[in-house]
Amino acid sequence: MVSYLLHRYYYANSIQQFISDDESYILGELTKHYDFDLNDLQRNSWLTQVRLLKQWLDGVTGYLVFEYAIPRMGKRIDCVLIIGGFIFAIEFKVGSETYNRYAIDQVMDYALDLKNFHEESHHKPILPVLIATGAVNNFVKINSFEDGVYEPILINGEGLSELIYHFQTPHGEIIDPQNWLNSRYKPTPTIIEAAQALYKGHNVEEISRSEAGAYNLSRTSTVILDIINEAKQKQRKAICFVTGVPGAGKTLAGLNLANSWHNNETDEHAVFLSGNGPLVEVLREALARDEVAGAVRKITKENALSKARAFIQNIHHFRDDNLSTIEPPIEHVVVFDEAQRAWSLQQTAKFMKKKRGKSDFNLSEPEFLIQVMDRHQDWATIVCLIGGGQEINVGESGVIEWFHALQHRFSDWDVYVSSQLQDSEYLGDHFDSVFNSTPNIHVFDELHLAVSVRSFRSERVSAFVKALLDCELETAQEIYHHIYSVYPIVLTRSLATAKQWLRTKARGSERVGLLASSGGLRLRPVGVNVKSSIGVTNWFLNGKDDVRSSYFLEEVATEFDIQGLELDWTCVAWDADMRFSADGWELKKFKGTKWQNIKDDSNRLYLKNAYRVLLTRARQGMVILIPEGDPEDETRLPAFYDRTYQYLLSIGINEI
Repeated sequence: MVSYLLHRYYYANSIQQFISDDESYILGELTKHYDFDLNDLQRNSWLTQVRLLKQWLDGVTGYLVFEYAIPRMGKRIDCVLIIGGFIFAIEFKVGSETYNRYAIDQVMDYALDLKNFHEESHHKPILPVLIATGAVNNFVKINSFEDGVYEPILINGEGLSELIYHFQTPHGEIIDPQNWLNSRYKPTPTIIEAAQALYKGHNVEEISRSEAGAYNLSRTSTVILDIINEAKQKQRKAICFVTGVPGAGKTLAGLNLANSWHNNETDEHAVFLSGNGPLVEVLREALARDEVAGAVRKITKENALSKARAFIQNIHHFRDDNLSTIEPPIEHVVVFDEAQRAWSLQQTAKFMKKKRGKSDFNLSEPEFLIQVMDRHQDWATIVCLIGGGQEINVGESGVIEWFHALQHRFSDWDVYVSSQLQDSEYLGDHFDSVFNSTPNIHVFDELHLAVSVRSFRSERVSAFVKALLDCELETAQEIYHHIYSVYPIVLTRSLATAKQWLRTKARGSERVGLLASSGGLRLRPVGVNVKSSIGVTNWFLNGKDDVRSSYFLEEVATEFDIQGLELDWTCVAWDADMRFSADGWELKKFKGTKWQNIKDDSNRLYLKNAYRVLLTRARQGMVILIPEGDPEDETRLPAFYDRTYQYLLSIGINEI
């Protein structure tokens, strides 16, 4: 069991009792719960904090908590003060003579995490306080945001009692310290944070915010584990298809499953496979960086990366490894993320002939991958994670290719699906024929994840985007009216305005980024160049001091970079490749010097899905940028953009 479940904090008491307690007793309590070898630096830092707080808090009534855990971030708040109806989240920088930008963001992150994910803090005012003991006090005016979180307060500690004095008058309901300490913590981590947490041994329930989301994920995980155990017990081969709304946690469920089997003590390993190259690269890098940073015993970056590669693999590398042998893979359980994006027979054969020199290859990617797992003589289980409306590239065959393989070559496999597979974004009208012609098929509705956990502010964002793209005006209007107060979506025609909006919304280390369709080639004149590729690990993982990171809003990520990943706040730049008209969407491709109609149904679907991906990447809110166009430029005429802009305005989207 992870440590924070055993002790959410290291020391907690009334301020009066804290002042009375001997410092050696307090230090003993802090040390007792500390998970690492206590060095002199940490010991001296605690002693300094204890001595200073005893001095600064003399005569103050309230409650004090040392080292309060923030599980989502894997960190602890140095000190929390509960004074009347206020919460003070305090970060100490003992001896520092400056207020470091990173430290300011850090204490702000603590406050936001409490506000968003700590149940007893949801509706309480929270003051992030950075104490740099060697600096000069740096606050004149204390400002609060709309949600009750204050701007970071920068003091050297001498001003702490004065600060508290400002908030001595009652504010709303007095906070009960014990209720606060025992409050449920219900986080919604990013997929990067989730992967890091699972890799460290947390389980899916611990890192899911809502009861509905946690229950849904837990229920799905339990059913999949039952299917795996039954396959193992009966020496059978099984395949199950997990569906879900965008942001419902399909990847999270898959990572949870793969991690639990990957770390077991048997030789029956599991692996998480994805054809999404950027996702694989970013997750591996994030796991490696996190392991190196948190290692008690020194580990090299390359060794950490090697471990991460064994857990998360690129599906195409897995495929190529198994082309050179007829032996079964080491893994008995494989999880295929975004399985609907597997290649068709035509695309696979074309690739094999051109890139691998195999002119006689005649299997689709699903058929080959099932064949690889079918090499096991005893048992195997395949888990396919299916995203509705997520096919975005040529040759991605959708769900039906898996069933063609099961019907024609692997009829002895047990097949598990949810009834939601008949939705138009999965099998649609093909469901009945597939169901009736697939042997050994079983329906388990637990294999569908119906609750979005990406946006902790609103679980209806994916439904809004679907209505918007399907031109269901009244539905889009109703949902937008419902979600705007908690999940702002705004509209602009100026990139500068969009960037400014993002910067005013993002606080602490909340991540912002600029997104656009890979077909948005005529956004370049307004400063959005989709032809300039990004380094995904730098863009997604590096900090505010790195011009290559998403924070700088200079480099743009396309649907291929961002699919499966997420940011807090996004700007979606909308080009004339998808333009609104009286008859619905006109879908275009820019070739040479002109826009051309997209006539192929598959390519039309890919473009629509590209915008679905882009519009569902933000966790907290987004601004949609639609340029005004240029009457002097035949490729960017205002008419190409105006109708789309008016359509979005008609939904009710606020203009800034």
